[in-house]
Amino acid sequence: MIRLARFGAKKKPSYRLVVIDKVRARNSRSVEVVGFYNPVSQPPVVNLKHERIEYWVKNGAQPSDTVSRLMKNNPAPVPEPVSA
Repeated sequence: MIRLARFGAKKKPSYRLVVIDKVRARNSRSVEVVGFYNPVSQPPVVNLKHERIEYWVKNGAQPSDTVSRLMKNNPAPVPEPVSA
């Protein structure tokens, strides 16, 4: 599963997007960190490793509702075509 793990100080959360077994606790050891989300900063900072998220989704990982929303609102940058 791809979900958020909470980090940061009290009243100042920041989150890591992690690939983790569904039955594990929220902040337990993850398989891989695939992004970062800081909702406190203005504007909120979202940093996603789109290629790694795509890899894990192809291999059966299911994103949580919040992670799905973050991915939809922050799509992967489209590479510019190279002129020959």
